[in-house]
Amino acid sequence: MATTSADNRSPSPAPPPPSTQTPGPRATALNNVFTAALTHTIHTCSYANFAACFPTSARYAPAVLNNVWRQIVGQVEDKAKREFEEILVEKDVVGGLNELERLVGTAKARREGGGEGMLPSEPPHMLPPQSLYLAHLAPYLATTQSQLETELRAVQVENEQLAKGVERQRDEVERLVSGLEALIADLEGANGAMSAVTEDGEMRKEAIDMDGETGGRARGSRL
Repeated sequence: MATTSADNRSPSPAPPPPSTQTPGPRATALNNVFTAALTHTIHTCSYANFAACFPTSARYAPAVLNNVWRQIVGQVEDKAKREFEEILVEKDVVGGLNELERLVGTAKARREGGGEGMLPSEPPHMLPPQSLYLAHLAPYLATTQSQLETELRAVQVENEQLAKGVERQRDEVERLVSGLEALIADLEGANGAMSAVTEDGEMRKEAIDMDGETGGRARGSRL
């Protein structure tokens, strides 16, 4: 009887397969979105835009300012990449997205096969626990991916607005510099005109003195 009872029991579930860390299409797309957003952010913070915020340093110490800019950009890029990688590892994002990709592909194949339930080669009690809980998490993972992509797009839009603000500030600085150059040119012109007037006045004074001396000599000779 013990042997018959053992034969009637269902086999134990197979151990869950190891989660592959090779990025699939969804994981690759997420990484591409992050890389594109970070690259756009770094390119937005160019040296020209950075130097426009510090015109005095850019003029008198460009090498020092360029070194500071490179350090800031490098630190921002390294920290963003490091934190992104930590999140991927901590949440097993790549494995979850790969499993989601597999579940979506399986569901699509079953739907195209006529919508019949579980395949005979995969009865529910034979599925590993990981596949079962990931099947329940699939909608949540899809929503999370959509939220991440939305947040990345929002960051990209914010960066573009910041870049436009920097451009406006640079244009304002250029207008101020142009105004100062025009004022300096006017002052130089006024100075030149004053010099000409002074020279003309001295020449007139010399002419009057010479005329006075000549008239005095003429009157003396008549006497």
